[in-house]
Amino acid sequence: MNEVKEILARLHAAATNPRSLLESYRIFGKKVILTAPVYTPEEIIHSMGLVPMGAWGADVQLNLSKSWFPAFICSIAQSIVELGISGAYEGASGIVIPTLCDSLKVLEENFKYAVPSIPVIPMTYPQNRKPDFGKDFTLAGYRRVIADLERITGTEFNEEKLWESVRVYNHHNAAMRRLVRVLSTRPQITVQERSDCFKSAWFLPKEDHTALIDRLCDQLVSQAPGTALTPVYVSGILTDSPGFNSLLDEAGLTVVGDDVAAQSRQYRTDAPEDVTPLRALVEKYAAMDHCSVLYDPAKKRCEYIAEQAKASGAKGVLLVLTKFCDPEEFDIPLIRRACEKAGLPSTVIEVDRQMVNYEQARTAMETFRDMLDA
Repeated sequence: MNEVKEILARLHAAATNPRSLLESYRIFGKKVILTAPVYTPEEIIHSMGLVPMGAWGADVQLNLSKSWFPAFICSIAQSIVELGISGAYEGASGIVIPTLCDSLKVLEENFKYAVPSIPVIPMTYPQNRKPDFGKDFTLAGYRRVIADLERITGTEFNEEKLWESVRVYNHHNAAMRRLVRVLSTRPQITVQERSDCFKSAWFLPKEDHTALIDRLCDQLVSQAPGTALTPVYVSGILTDSPGFNSLLDEAGLTVVGDDVAAQSRQYRTDAPEDVTPLRALVEKYAAMDHCSVLYDPAKKRCEYIAEQAKASGAKGVLLVLTKFCDPEEFDIPLIRRACEKAGLPSTVIEVDRQMVNYEQARTAMETFRDMLDA
């Protein structure tokens, strides 16, 4: 158990202090490239000897960024600019911003002018990602990212090194999928500790993070499973706030599976190894499904969430809605309908990056738990 605590402590330190990690990378001569949500091609950055670090914002008061955004826009995008203006990202060599929703498109342009010291590299994905023309468009986007990285950092792209990075990331994906399975029967790991396991992946080199997750899983499977807490399935964009996670822990809830964009959604799809490495990344993106920011006219995501929640053994589904996230909001009624059809209670809790008072959320969480345990 001491080794489990030691691993969790290391993951917590990485998750809560990325600034110190950024400084340490720079001390060792590494150039850092920030990766904004969602589905940034980290493998390309990694293959060029650069360090990708997640930029998903933070729980901060939004002051400086308000002059760049309207009030009714995702607080994740606003907090990224807030951190950029305040110097939290200082020292990074660039930021890659995919433009898969309206807020991210606005973020790309605003960051460019609000934080001129950090060059912006756009990654323009097509929504029609599965047809050949969509795949060709994605490939052109990756080549644009490579050219910008070479120009900004002075490093050269090498396809053989990309193969190595593809394998590193596929291995990490497998480790994270295993983590979800292991944690589903280990309620002794708190919701906050589970969050640290995922959030730390944005800041640590994937090789190092994979090694820690593999060790953690090996230790946990040697322990007896637990069944004391109420199991729930969680869906949303981001659920890393300590204030929010403490509510689940205090309510006696345990997360047995998730459809969270910053967590399990990232690790569902591997890059195939039977095509060229850039094509492998194209096929990986084309194969991605069941995400609110990806084109899904049949809304298969809604049935998918209900099916996954049922398979995980969850008693109910907790829908964590990031305020002003239109893609997520549009799906909520359909997800709740799918859950009802599957016999799973569901509830919606709205959060944002400025949230400091969680009492309303606490009441909703406790009511939901009581309903599940009745």
